[in-house]
Order: sequence, then structure tokens, then C-alpha cells
Amino acid sequence: MSQPPASLTPTQLGAYFAFTEVSSLLRPAVEKQLRDAGALSYVQFQLLARLGDATDGHMRMTDLADGVVYSRSGLTYQAQLLDQRGLVTRSPSPDDERSTVVAITAAGRDVLTAVFPGHIEAVHDLLFAPLSDDDAGDLARILGRVSAHLRAAPPRSATRRRKT
Repeated sequence: MSQPPASLTPTQLGAYFAFTEVSSLLRPAVEKQLRDAGALSYVQFQLLARLGDATDGHMRMTDLADGVVYSRSGLTYQAQLLDQRGLVTRSPSPDDERSTVVAITAAGRDVLTAVFPGHIEAVHDLLFAPLSDDDAGDLARILGRVSAHLRAAPPRSATRRRKT
């Protein structure tokens, strides 16, 4: 078994600080755009966007929670808020009575249609404007590797449930 490093290298420390600074600067701006354009929280937007991309516009609640890395109870609450607004519906799974299926409604798709242009513009202007396409590809590749590493031993809220 290898010993953990005693400290981070200057390069690693610089990368870590840059990553956390970008995250801290980007997320509030993106969240403001989502609130202003669609009265959505960041998690609600992720939930609607995943449903909008899903086959037939529906997914099991546990799969949504796994995908957005959010607690199952927290996502249940967010789905309830979206359900109250008529943006999603929730129903028992026809395959497993213990599961809940969430489906995007026409009104939910309308909110996504309203939110996406400004969301794309904000993400482009704030994150990708200073990068080349090659840089964006490198960023996606690097963060994909980190994501895979983190998902190998995730916190409980990010643990994928076994399919039975």
C-alpha cells in the first residue's frame, strides 16, 4: 500500500485553488441566470435537463439522484416543488412499486426552452470564452477522469444504487 503524500506539489496546489475559485465564481452566476429566467434552482434545472434528455422524458428518482449527485431526500423535495409548479409528474414505477418515476411535462419543457438560451450564453461567456476548443476538450477529459475517480468511492448521496 502506498503512503499518502505529505503535501501537495505547488502545481497541484495551484490547480486546486484555480478549480475552487472557478467553481466559486461560476456557480452563483449560473444560479442567478436560472432563477431569473425560469425561477429554478441549480438542482431543479439539472433535474429538468436530465429528464428533457431522457428517453420518453422520464427517469426513476434514484437514477436522477445518482446522476445529479444529490441526496435522495433532497431530490425528492426538489421534485415535489417542480411537481407543484406542474413542471414534472411523479408516479409509482410500473416495474418496481418501491420506486418513483419522474416525468417532465410540456410546461417543464417550456421552462427549459426559456432557460436554455441564457444558460448557454452564461456558460459560454463565463467558462468557455477564454478557452479554445482544444482547451475545452482537455478540460472535459481531465474533469471526466477526476469524476470517474470520485465516483469509484463516492459519498452515499452519489452512490449508484444496484439495479435489482
